[in-house]
Amino acid sequence: MKYLGDKVWVGLKNYKEVFSRPDIFGSLFVSVYYMGGTVVQLILALFFATMMVFKVKGESIFKGFMFFPYLICGIAVGFIFKFFYARGYVLDTILQLLGMNPDNIPMWLQNKSINNFALAATSVWRYTGQNMILFLGAMMSVDTDLYEAASLDGANKWHQFRYIIMPSIKSIIVLNLILSISSSLSAFEPPYVITNGQMETGTYFVIMNRLAHENQKVGLACAMAIILLVIIIICTVAQKLFFKYAFDDGTSDESKAAVRKRKKEEKRRRKLEKEELHNEEINPARNFDFKFRKIFFTDCSIIDCSHSGCSLRADCI
Repeated sequence: MKYLGDKVWVGLKNYKEVFSRPDIFGSLFVSVYYMGGTVVQLILALFFATMMVFKVKGESIFKGFMFFPYLICGIAVGFIFKFFYARGYVLDTILQLLGMNPDNIPMWLQNKSINNFALAATSVWRYTGQNMILFLGAMMSVDTDLYEAASLDGANKWHQFRYIIMPSIKSIIVLNLILSISSSLSAFEPPYVITNGQMETGTYFVIMNRLAHENQKVGLACAMAIILLVIIIICTVAQKLFFKYAFDDGTSDESKAAVRKRKKEEKRRRKLEKEELHNEEINPARNFDFKFRKIFFTDCSIIDCSHSGCSLRADCI
């Protein structure tokens, strides 16, 4: 189907073509590079945000520098890195100043083994500051008295991060991870502006844009959009379920690990009670011994009785 002209009903033909063409569905594997970049940017953002919490010199200027790339338009970021990676330009010049032989410098955008890593690095540079601010806002809500109490108990910065900060911001970490991975599946601006999707850098969105606007295959592009929507929903739900059962979300009074431990203990106790009830039916004498092992109250205090005899507690003597 084209933008203009007669419309023809094709049924599920477009959906079948999406899965049968390697250049379309295979472009989803390019998103793996951006997913890897997502993990890197979240780790860096968490590290820098933790530094800001522990008060370093010049933190206001540093926060400004880190957040500034997020304010730049994505198209402008693409043009910046297009010349940054170009042969003989900024990155090559810096490496030559550091003593690297120009013949050993790779073609950052033409080499198919590294060009997707280079494009994913642009997303890391742009979005690290945004994630850092989100983490920092969550960390600022943590009571500072907890840090002081931990310091008095001998906890270092790593212990404070692990046992105070991390449990308090787990929900924000999960949210950032879900949003970042969902965005990596729809990456568009870096490959479109820098390489135009050439040399195996075309993401799913770039291929979809090319089919819709250059090849006028609007129906096929719409089918790709619906499939991408379904994939993003599935990934989001899968991540939510994974983090729900694997980690504590930090919102309940009792952690999920404590709930699992308590339920496991209750199950073990019920099992023991069933075994004792079964033994009671088989051996009544043993049941009398079990019932005799109780705590009886007297005028003095408590007498602890078992099958070996009874004795006063130490505080009654």
